[in-house]
Amino acid sequence: MGCCQSSFLRVSVSQEKASNNNSLHQAQNHHASNPSNGTDAASAASEGFRGFTEFSLADLKAATNNFSPEFIVSESGEKAPNVVYKGRLQNQDTRTWIAVKKFAKLAWPDPKQFADEALGVGKFKHQRLANLIGYCCDGDERLLVAEYMPNDTLAKHLFHWENQTIEWALRLRVALYIAEALDYCSSEGRPVYHDLNAYRVLFDENGDPRLSCFGLMKNSRDGKSYSTNLAYTPPEYLRNGRVTPESVIFSFGTVLLDLLSGKHIPPSHALDMIRGKNILLLMDSHLEGNFSTEEATMVFDLASECLKYEPRERPNTKDLVATLAQLQNKPDVPSYVMLGIPKHEEGPPTPKHPLSPMGDACSRMDLTAIHQILVMTHYKDDEGTNELSFQEWTQQMREMLEARKRGDVAFRDKDFKTAIECYSQFIDVGTMISPTVYARRSLCHLLCDQPDAALRDAMQAQCVYPEWSTAFYMQAVALAKLNMHKDAADMLNEASALEEKRQRGGKGS
Repeated sequence: MGCCQSSFLRVSVSQEKASNNNSLHQAQNHHASNPSNGTDAASAASEGFRGFTEFSLADLKAATNNFSPEFIVSESGEKAPNVVYKGRLQNQDTRTWIAVKKFAKLAWPDPKQFADEALGVGKFKHQRLANLIGYCCDGDERLLVAEYMPNDTLAKHLFHWENQTIEWALRLRVALYIAEALDYCSSEGRPVYHDLNAYRVLFDENGDPRLSCFGLMKNSRDGKSYSTNLAYTPPEYLRNGRVTPESVIFSFGTVLLDLLSGKHIPPSHALDMIRGKNILLLMDSHLEGNFSTEEATMVFDLASECLKYEPRERPNTKDLVATLAQLQNKPDVPSYVMLGIPKHEEGPPTPKHPLSPMGDACSRMDLTAIHQILVMTHYKDDEGTNELSFQEWTQQMREMLEARKRGDVAFRDKDFKTAIECYSQFIDVGTMISPTVYARRSLCHLLCDQPDAALRDAMQAQCVYPEWSTAFYMQAVALAKLNMHKDAADMLNEASALEEKRQRGGKGS
């Protein structure tokens, strides 16, 4: 009984912590939504990073499966070819996803020059950037390591979408956020961004657009960075081969055209249409008219200012932010909703012990996989936990077992509300105690967005079966849902340690 009492005490502490976390989360959201806090926002964003790391080549090989072609996310550059891989660092408590940019061997012959350039970019940390977190110089290898953005590029969502195009409000948000990123870089003394285009705009786990930090660094020591078609290249670059802050504004104008048209249209062609007042002809037909003509006209006007032939006639980054900030029309709608992706929920960090399929599913917060495992496991883990008497043959016992059976059918068929009702009938009788029923009802509560109830059930499962790893795993998922990630990580470690202990004892998992 003491176990259950301490468990419920822990639930109340959990709720208090969750409430505090929610307050902190709201404060952070309020802070992040105020773009005028440029320096403060940068400081807040950088708190999540532990400095700037010089990675070993072995670390990056392990993270990318020895730079496997299956891990390639982009390839670009003719004059200075480079490849970007996704990878996962395995030597930390949290298995961090990263993006690794691998340069051609001759792009940076001098390792010191490459390291200095990387360190220069690594100083910049901002919520609108996919930030640089490290680099590697090893022999001829030159690599940059950045935060990984899991939801593709602006180019993919504009030009190669499958399910839905980007709605107008999100296009305006993309334009503003990238302008804010450029303004931050400019205000911090790094106004030159190389080859700005729709492939440099990435969407993070929350669907928010961010500017790739890779463009802050030249593709090679000689700065021959423009690899796009010459039709999109700033005219001054064609004249003298140099990238200037004004060149970046020109390229931003081409991104505005992409956002308006949903196509990669050469600036000269688009400007002819603008001069001819054929604005509606230029607009993306996939928007199906769901945009404000007044807002579109303002974006057109800004694009035409950015694309002026004379660099000195183009607006600066603060002008871009000021114009685009007033056009935002859905400030309270999260980007993931407009992008049509699931809400990102942070799972507990990976434990130190090897994970079973159940542990892996819980670490990934994959409720569907957890459901499949519990269905397949059935009640084999309940052996030895029930003390049955002659009451098993009473009418009450038969009704109780029938309630569990109905709950199992509903659970298998993913009718989770019915499963909760049936399992509750079984539990309330109290004649027979089943940790599996508690674990199953815990998952049902999670799938019905009731993490507090899920945590209580998982703790009750632990009371019934103190050495059962599944009870701890379910607590880890519930704690993570309550934003108590440190407690979730501890619980995940405890569960994996129990599994390892059982395997050493020859009892299986």
